[in-house]
Amino acid sequence: LVGCASNPRVSRVASDEVVDLSGYWNDTDSREVSEEMIADSLGRVWIDEWRGATGEKPTVIVGAVRNRSSEHINTTTFTKDLERAFVNSGRVRLVASSDERGGLRDERLDQLRNATIDTAKSMGKEIGADFMLIGGINTIIDGAAGTSVRFYQVELELVNLESNEKVWIGQKKIKKVVERSRYRL
Repeated sequence: LVGCASNPRVSRVASDEVVDLSGYWNDTDSREVSEEMIADSLGRVWIDEWRGATGEKPTVIVGAVRNRSSEHINTTTFTKDLERAFVNSGRVRLVASSDERGGLRDERLDQLRNATIDTAKSMGKEIGADFMLIGGINTIIDGAAGTSVRFYQVELELVNLESNEKVWIGQKKIKKVVERSRYRL
């Protein structure tokens, strides 16, 4: 039996080009939200107050960003976009996440056993974070007669790890109207 299968047509586009096929959360949403929210956080008073009090850049860790939406959203991609925006700003120091630290500690232990003394990295010299970025992604979906509205609300908070004081709260909203054809070919 021969099936009726069509070969997909694939075209390459620039990775920063906006391609929105379904209306669901996508790479453009992730990149734009992360860049805008990090820029907003770094433009607020908390960072100048910290630098004035300590004379140093604050050290930040990106914690959990929870997917509270009705769809699958790869929050790892989003948190990596947040980390990239922080690092590229040059205004803060960023430390590895708790998941990454385990592998780094294992590597240091391996070096202590197997590398030369002058090249092995020592234990106990990690930099502690001053602030943790946490948050969530929420959605509201509405629809009727082939048209739906997908509303995303991303909320992030920057928390002082020593005092639990929230020093910045950011929010970004995205609304997409998705119209489906009633007739399919």
